[in-house]
Amino acid sequence: MTRKTLLLVDGSSYLFRAFHALPDLRNKADEPTGAIHGIVGMLRRLRDDTRLTGGAELGAVVFDAPGRTFRDDWYDQYKANRTETPDDLRRQIAPIHELTVALGWPLLVIPGIEADDVIGTLARQARAAGLRTVISTGDKDLAQLVDDETVLVNTMTRDGSPPEPMDADGVRARFGVDPDRIIDFLSLTGDTVDNVPGVDKVGPKTAAKWIEQYGSLDGVIAHAAEVKGKVGENLRAALDWLPQARRLVTVKTDCDTSGWPFTLDTMQLKPEDETALAALFARWELRTFARRLASAAAAGGRSGAGGVDEAGGSRAPRLDDVRPAAGDQSATADDRGTDAAAEVAVAGPAPDKRYETITTDEALDLWLARIDAAELTAFDTETTSLDPMQAEIVGLSLAIEPFEACYIPVAHRYTGAPDQLDRAHVLARMKPWLESEAHAKVGQNLKYDAHVLANHGIDLAGIAHDTMLESYVLEAHRTHGMDALAARHLDRQTIPFEAVAGKGAKQITFDQVEVDRASEYAAEDAEVTMHLHRVLWPRIAADDKLKTIYLDIEMPVSRVLQAIERHGVLIDAGKLQRQSDEIANQLMALEKQTYEAAGQPFNLGSPKQLGEILFVQQKLPVVKKTATGAPSTDEEVLEKLALDFPLPKLILQWRSLAKLKSTYTDKLPTMIQPATGRVHTTYSQAVAVTGRLSSNEPNLQNIPVRTAEGRRIREAFIAPSGHRLMSADYSQIELRIMAHISQDAGLLDAFAKGLDVHRATAAEVFGVPLDEVSSEQRRYAKVINFGLIYGMSAFGLAANLGIERDAAKHYIERYFARYPGVAAYMESTRVLAKQQGYVETVFGRRLWLAEINSPNGPRRQAAERAAINAPMQGTAADLIKLAMIDIHRWLMGEGLGARLVMQVHDELVLEVPDAEVERLRIEVPARMAGVAQLAVPLLAEVGVGANWEEAH
Repeated sequence: MTRKTLLLVDGSSYLFRAFHALPDLRNKADEPTGAIHGIVGMLRRLRDDTRLTGGAELGAVVFDAPGRTFRDDWYDQYKANRTETPDDLRRQIAPIHELTVALGWPLLVIPGIEADDVIGTLARQARAAGLRTVISTGDKDLAQLVDDETVLVNTMTRDGSPPEPMDADGVRARFGVDPDRIIDFLSLTGDTVDNVPGVDKVGPKTAAKWIEQYGSLDGVIAHAAEVKGKVGENLRAALDWLPQARRLVTVKTDCDTSGWPFTLDTMQLKPEDETALAALFARWELRTFARRLASAAAAGGRSGAGGVDEAGGSRAPRLDDVRPAAGDQSATADDRGTDAAAEVAVAGPAPDKRYETITTDEALDLWLARIDAAELTAFDTETTSLDPMQAEIVGLSLAIEPFEACYIPVAHRYTGAPDQLDRAHVLARMKPWLESEAHAKVGQNLKYDAHVLANHGIDLAGIAHDTMLESYVLEAHRTHGMDALAARHLDRQTIPFEAVAGKGAKQITFDQVEVDRASEYAAEDAEVTMHLHRVLWPRIAADDKLKTIYLDIEMPVSRVLQAIERHGVLIDAGKLQRQSDEIANQLMALEKQTYEAAGQPFNLGSPKQLGEILFVQQKLPVVKKTATGAPSTDEEVLEKLALDFPLPKLILQWRSLAKLKSTYTDKLPTMIQPATGRVHTTYSQAVAVTGRLSSNEPNLQNIPVRTAEGRRIREAFIAPSGHRLMSADYSQIELRIMAHISQDAGLLDAFAKGLDVHRATAAEVFGVPLDEVSSEQRRYAKVINFGLIYGMSAFGLAANLGIERDAAKHYIERYFARYPGVAAYMESTRVLAKQQGYVETVFGRRLWLAEINSPNGPRRQAAERAAINAPMQGTAADLIKLAMIDIHRWLMGEGLGARLVMQVHDELVLEVPDAEVERLRIEVPARMAGVAQLAVPLLAEVGVGANWEEAH
């Protein structure tokens, strides 16, 4: 029989924390509602979170009663340091009590007895009755109640992290002493909240050390004469006081309960009174709660059950909560969750924004003091350019709470611009904070801000969170710009850049924007970022897999990417110019051949003219049509036609060379930064749904490697004097991941033995001994291996190999017969993807499939193919990111001169001093192979050369 659980809530602890944590929320009658929002959200979330409560049937919310208690009689200065309860808080107590009852909770307010003592007494009775007790509180005093049947949980953590039960091990980890020594611990440290003095200058570490050394408070007192120095003098001075301190901090567990309105037997948690709640939600204008209550009533279920709760507290969602609607990439469950300290814009009227423009040193000093003391600060820069290597700072914005921020203009340049603080002066003042790891910062795409600060000689440190990456980890398939995130998660409409800088040709740079207009826009950037973080981070922190992806992969690799971008890669501009001239000659020759094949000159870059010649004049078969109904001339069509006709083949060759010339040989030299002599690409993390990085301005990941001309472009990527380029890439990484995921015995065996997997596959499919596999059979097997990873059908395989469909079908059947684990993986993945709307990588990255349940057959089939491949592509992306992180840290930690300079899919390129080449030739592949333990060994191969092509 399952033991019952008693769930006790320290209402007074949460009441004060909710009041001070939330902004000054008010209804239309100007009545305060912030604490109401926080308490209601916390209570509903706690009822739903069976992970914490075990589905408790018994419980109560306990509040302090007004008036004196027995401790006031013991010590007349007890809680004397507390200011009078703010009127705005006092006005919310009665409605909170009323709402607590309507939410189904027994309410306990016992005159003359503090909430802690009520909770302590009930917990002791519960233990005697064989019940498990969960105490929800933010009060450290109650840690003394923890034992093998009693745990604490704090659902209003300041950093927004998900609540975790605190058992005896948790108490030891936090305080350094066992639960039965918390009273002794608090006696020595004192309790400033309740104005109970301890030993002067004795903090938690000293108190824990003494208790460990002498066993208890009595032991400390007995050995007081042995403690040396000033702290020993302070201890001896407090000896007469310590017994009274122990009496004051001890939670009573034997209060007389005869007059209490509930006993353990009657303390039943009841269903919510939906009628009463609807009226109370309307009375206090709790709009989000009311809306969800009504929606749940219409659906026949309670609004707090599952996925996201009313105060926005987030936990690991159920499959039904996160499945996207078929055919709608942006449609997911309502997931605009926030923690209880951040239900701001989505519940009732938003508080007034408090934005400040900093133009004096006195005002700057105040904000510097605030961010110096803050646990987390949202930070943003306004700049002259989107180019991170060229941008200069125009202003900086800061926020530590939603709806409150400042903007520091430092370089607005327009006629009549007001006085501003000098940029060099402000940056010098802020540099210690900006470069401090101890001061945590959150931003939206902080990699860009780090570059901008580096342009001014500042190395940004303490990057704790990035809202763009938080969004990407949660919803890779959606957009991650701040305006979209604010609308999606906060119900807030932010100021678009065009509203302050204009559009199109008339758009001005930010330094030309008037300070008054710029200030609201810039300050909003910072505070909305903080608001978003308080919504997004709890959802990530509640899911261990997503938390790993975010904290162990995306956040650290962002710093690595910034270093790679900053360093850049050396380009031989002269070589590219010569290649461009040669390609120009080739293009002229191709144009002449194309005109001859077409029978007339025409614009080779015009799809309309090409279509006229191909399908009207030459009457070639129409493969497919565009959305307007015209015959398509895209690359896929031309490749099919080129198998049988000369003109499409010539067009493909011309297009390929023209693209190489315009994109690389002509453009790359113009992108060399004069200050560094290098090209600096930008790697985007939040683009590809699989987790792969994308490269732009310039794109270094799409340089063709299958043509001689494309490979020659890589020759222009060179090492500086005294260095070599090193290329390191994973070998057959997606096939190895397939073996790991599918656990197919045949694939596992082939990789474990170090066999050529394509040759091994050919031996299985064609039924021949391994040493008799022909090169043609191996080629077929390679196409089959990679084709099936991408969900290739018999039709696709036949087209790729140039064989009959029946033959291709036979090969696939033979493959699955020999590798049944692969077939089982594919089928189970399709089913799982349809059920939950996503698949996962080995590391837990979530890969959404918007069309997996689409009624449109081709779209659904494409999503099914993606479902099979995405875990492999995504896992490969995770592995290369882990490798980048590990190698970069190793290089920095060892003080080596080698640097990562490029990442291209499964390949890393390093610039290595000659003296370090041999060491890295061994260390780099070993580190790449060691970043994860899969069911098959990872293998990385390296090459070294004077240029990229030679190294590759």
